Amino acid sequence: MLRIPCPYCGERDYTEFTYGGDANQARPADPERVSDAEWETFLYRRGNPAGEHIEYWQHSFGCRQWLKVVRDTVTHDIITVTGPTAQREEKA
Repeated sequence: MLRIPCPYCGERDYTEFTYGGDANQARPADPERVSDAEWETFLYRRGNPAGEHIEYWQHSFGCRQWLKVVRDTVTHDIITVTGPTAQREEKA
């Protein structure tokens, strides 16, 4: 079972969280000037990575905070959990 360590509430079952999407893809800076094709790409065209992936999750049934979770999509291991604006540190 997937357990996510919330930095505010401690480790919790994934059922308390809502998946918020890919944290690697930036939202268009000016949504009013984005074409339909660009919106389609942003909303629906996603990769299916194997290995480490950065995702947004919201602790919906807890503190309600948004989190940035680095998760291995093959093993489902949680690597790191931070606030949503934290920058990822590069491995040495």
